[in-house]
Amino acid sequence: MQKKRIFRGLLVSACTAVALGLSAPTFAGDYDQYRDMFEPLPALPPIPADNSLTDEKVELGKFLFFEPRISSSGVISCATCHNPALGWGDRIPRAVGHDGQVGERNSPTVLNSGFFEAQFWDGREDDLEGQALGPIQDAVEMAMPLEEAIARLEEFPEYIDMFDAAYPDYDGDNVVNTDHVAKALASFQRTLNTPNSDLDRWLVGDEDAMTEQQKRGMALFADNGCVACHRGPALTDSNFHQIQVPGSEDKGRYLVTGEERDKYAFKTPTLRNVALTYPYMNNGETETLKEAIEIMGQEMLDTDFTEDELEDIEAFMHALTGEMPDITIPALP
Repeated sequence: MQKKRIFRGLLVSACTAVALGLSAPTFAGDYDQYRDMFEPLPALPPIPADNSLTDEKVELGKFLFFEPRISSSGVISCATCHNPALGWGDRIPRAVGHDGQVGERNSPTVLNSGFFEAQFWDGREDDLEGQALGPIQDAVEMAMPLEEAIARLEEFPEYIDMFDAAYPDYDGDNVVNTDHVAKALASFQRTLNTPNSDLDRWLVGDEDAMTEQQKRGMALFADNGCVACHRGPALTDSNFHQIQVPGSEDKGRYLVTGEERDKYAFKTPTLRNVALTYPYMNNGETETLKEAIEIMGQEMLDTDFTEDELEDIEAFMHALTGEMPDITIPALP
């Protein structure tokens, strides 16, 4: 398919200015007007009523996240593609899974994923509980049938004790089950949050938290309409927007819904810690942050940013790097 800009002009800055109550998308040096367009990241995301967040459940989820024996090969874990040392991603274009297979898409970071209202690039799951089991049984990723994964965990008395501690009120026959695995993994991931970025500190009153260049980039980001999709505490609307990424023929959300309007539509990625989570786009073929900004300007805003503007917006992106979770990698049983 010949590449074309199929979303050109949808999110122009003038429309965003009207939506946000600004008179025009111009900047006059008053950065305070932008404070209401962003939200600091809370300490924790919303917690579902049916999966309370407990220390025992989080600890179990941490062990399962780093556990390779719930993969068919015994060497792949969730942390293989979501490495704490690599921004909780893998920094390669597309994930490499079972038997060296290369996946279709770039591995998104799991940082702040509890704030997302849709999971995966195509939004095929609504929440972390729904997302958690998919990679385990996916033939390209961990390639382990769920019943075999449960059987492996049951081989270890330590895991049975941890499941008992995490679910003390469970009165069924098998406390080690897929529902409990999913809830524990989701609980752990809800703790992987990165507050206190430069932007967060500036939003709550630390005027020196961001440099002048970062503030200029913030103004450009807002005035050109980026906040229409990259908004909320995680800087994503968790919605789906059409974009023809260079080098990609992936039909995106269309593969989930079958709706024509969803062809080439992907979930808005979070921009938090985006300076750490390269390469970019659904196919991971965009190597640098500046290139990603340039593509988004052209494809989504019908805008060609100048070199100075690209550098200012890139500087602002670095202001979105927060404090990394303090995680000790567990010694597995």
